[in-house]
Amino acid sequence: MLAARNRVRSSADFSHTVRSGARSGRRNVVLYAVPNPAAPTRVGFIVSKAVGNAVTRNLVKRRLREAAAQSLAENPTGLDIVVRALPPAASASWAQLSADYAGALCACLNKLSR
Repeated sequence: MLAARNRVRSSADFSHTVRSGARSGRRNVVLYAVPNPAAPTRVGFIVSKAVGNAVTRNLVKRRLREAAAQSLAENPTGLDIVVRALPPAASASWAQLSADYAGALCACLNKLSR
């Protein structure tokens, strides 16, 4: 579980991150990241009904939340991240989801460092 200080919660923060952040897509997820230098890293999730029923959506969210928690150790401050799950995420394994999350985050960080 992510701590409250590590969650993107407001609609304005989601919109700002998606519209002005670096974007990287993979088979199962699209990840948006924007620098936020003075604050702890925050992560938000978008999992629509296109992914599946409530049970499936919650499973995908739990898996992505765990992948995000693992990445917080490497990037504890300075980012706002929004992760959009795509419909293939419903049938993806934990290894596939975590690899897609890590790859998309790495690509976004590379774009932001340029």
